[in-house]
Amino acid sequence: MIAIVRRVVLVLALPTIIFVTWWFASADSQQFYQPPLKTIVGIVPETWRSLLTDLGPSLSRLLAGYALALVVGVALGVLIGSSRWLRALTEPTLEFLRAVPPPILVPIIILVAGIGDLMKVLVVFSGCVWPVLLNTVEGVRATDEVLIDTCRSYRVRGGLRLRRLVLRSASPQIMTGARQALAIAIILMVISELLASTDGVGYSIIEFQRGFQIPEMWAGVFFLGLLGITLSLIFWLVERRVLAWYHGVRASERGVR
Repeated sequence: MIAIVRRVVLVLALPTIIFVTWWFASADSQQFYQPPLKTIVGIVPETWRSLLTDLGPSLSRLLAGYALALVVGVALGVLIGSSRWLRALTEPTLEFLRAVPPPILVPIIILVAGIGDLMKVLVVFSGCVWPVLLNTVEGVRATDEVLIDTCRSYRVRGGLRLRRLVLRSASPQIMTGARQALAIAIILMVISELLASTDGVGYSIIEFQRGFQIPEMWAGVFFLGLLGITLSLIFWLVERRVLAWYHGVRASERGVR
């Protein structure tokens, strides 16, 4: 119990310090573009209620692009990671494409896909696929050679080998890539809505800025931060369930030491 309380205190300490410092430092602010934190907090309930209507379109596009990146990234990662000559063939191209900042691709994606929901899904996909793909490749490459030989000896092939050996062995790396991709997905969701959209959380925030509704704009930024924390928590719960066997093995190893 004491350990849990200590962990909660550590988690909340820095945000509390920042909030209190901001509150008192901005209390007497008369600047239009730097309103007091008290004013921003006061407008939060009303602003968040309006942003909830935009949350559905934003989340649907984020999750569609993210899911597509997971499927494509894992599929290609397994294929490339399992073949030495295919890795050698694709590595230069993958390194080049990974180095291209996803926001730079937005104008190109708009030309190809228009300014509808497909464009926003592709923007999210274009940034999320690389951490998933590259981590999957590394995870597949790191599969234990002894286990590979054992599967070969017992003639474990095809889908059974893929599920029981390859994907299971690479799953910690795959989840690492998926965690990185989730943070990127939130950023690209907002970027796609800033440039060409008529709805969504990012669109509403930029409309607040253009309308000089500065407290509402800050409240929207807080809303995005809370959304990111919520999605990260959900991902953490899923990861703990998917990798329960892995965390159990690590815990037992620490116990032996």
